[in-house]
Amino acid sequence: MTIIRTPDVPTPEKFTDPAAAVARLEQIYDQATQFLCDSFSKAIEGEAPTERFRAYYPEIRIKTATYAQVDSRLSFGHVSEPGTHATTVTRPDLFRSYLTQQIALLIRNHGQPVSIGASDTPIPVHFAVANNPDLVVPHQGAAGFTLRDVFDVPDLTTTNDDIVNGVHDHEGDHGPLALFTAQRVDYSLARLAHYTATDPSHFQNHVLFTNYQFYVSEFENYARAQLADPDSGYTSFISTGNVEITTPDGALEQPLKLPQMPTYHLKRADGSGITLVNIGVGPSNAKTATDHIAVLRPHAWLMVGHCAGLRNTQALGDFVLAHAYLREDKVLDDDLPVWVPIPPLAEVQVALERAVAEVTELEGYELKRIMRTGTVASVDNRNWELRDQSGPVQRLSQSRAIALDMESATIAANGYRFRVPYGTLLCVSDKPLHGELKLPGMASAFYTTQVSRHLAIGIRAMEHLRGMPLERLHSRKLRSFDETAFL
Repeated sequence: MTIIRTPDVPTPEKFTDPAAAVARLEQIYDQATQFLCDSFSKAIEGEAPTERFRAYYPEIRIKTATYAQVDSRLSFGHVSEPGTHATTVTRPDLFRSYLTQQIALLIRNHGQPVSIGASDTPIPVHFAVANNPDLVVPHQGAAGFTLRDVFDVPDLTTTNDDIVNGVHDHEGDHGPLALFTAQRVDYSLARLAHYTATDPSHFQNHVLFTNYQFYVSEFENYARAQLADPDSGYTSFISTGNVEITTPDGALEQPLKLPQMPTYHLKRADGSGITLVNIGVGPSNAKTATDHIAVLRPHAWLMVGHCAGLRNTQALGDFVLAHAYLREDKVLDDDLPVWVPIPPLAEVQVALERAVAEVTELEGYELKRIMRTGTVASVDNRNWELRDQSGPVQRLSQSRAIALDMESATIAANGYRFRVPYGTLLCVSDKPLHGELKLPGMASAFYTTQVSRHLAIGIRAMEHLRGMPLERLHSRKLRSFDETAFL
């Protein structure tokens, strides 16, 4: 019989102070991961272990016998029905502010303490050593022992999206308290570091997605201008490879090879800054990025990319404010059926339209000269024009689509799925149905004149959303019947 070694951790204890509860989460997590790191280091350096080493994620648990009497406008902060609800937690240091806020709402709205202790979900050794630069888990067969015989490894049964997709098993002794399990969060944190070449700790609460690298230079210029202004509230700018500058003339070395999704962070001390992610072209990248960024619980994400204008009255450089989405991207069909509507969120729509008006200095009816509101279609085939157009064009016409791209519907749909407020403001860069294809010379002139203004609008919209209370920004449209308490 194999001996299982585990660390000594505090027994479960009830807390009415959210800060103390989070401190206990950090204590349990630190003890667990330090135990695994030490055990793994000894196993790699010494003889093949004859024991098994295991440590568990910390857990938040609450038990209530009554329905919460809360402000009906609040879409989170309370469990949906009496009973026991729990969630495993990872990296409580990274999520300290979020956890403190969510636990405080839970205690206040239910008048019950939360219980903090170790869960029964093992921490995979890969995630335990992720923040230790001196330790790397070797591939299977590279160590002198079979890894899974000595340490726990990632388990797909606790790494899926069953909770957010609303298909999780309700049986058991408790319901879910949060949308993501600890292993699911750990998996995404590792993926974010890989795809973006920046540490997840740098991500800000407001995320801009774009599909062109041209926006990056403009974002850097904006960041340097903000760092030159002592009253801007921004503290630093993070570039690929976690290179950080805190002054407007700081040097940013360009990496020899860009990551798959170059990401840049204009930071504020409270995390309310702006992150820009260049997801490149295609719905697969859009899904990958949002799948993983969602675990950070951003306050909002917006798409500010280029699109094909579908109406003859549109001109190159015009803006499109998405009010609905035609989903032909296909990447989310198994997670979110196409019959699920993706509603516009009033707060985001107003912020975007207000930002366009402020940057362009056009108002009311005059704003319609350069911006249309309507359906944006997202497809999975970049060269859709080369097919028989009768079918696609007929669908576009019947849907009343005014623009076409490959990412916006995916980002909006995943925002809906993950309960992250979303929006889309695109810029018309070609009109394929009217003979204006995206050609090199035309593209160069277009990018020179429009990128700066378009990015400025996205940033201004985020600044408007930043000034909005989270309780108001997080629309009840995003919550289902049987919802988790945590945002």
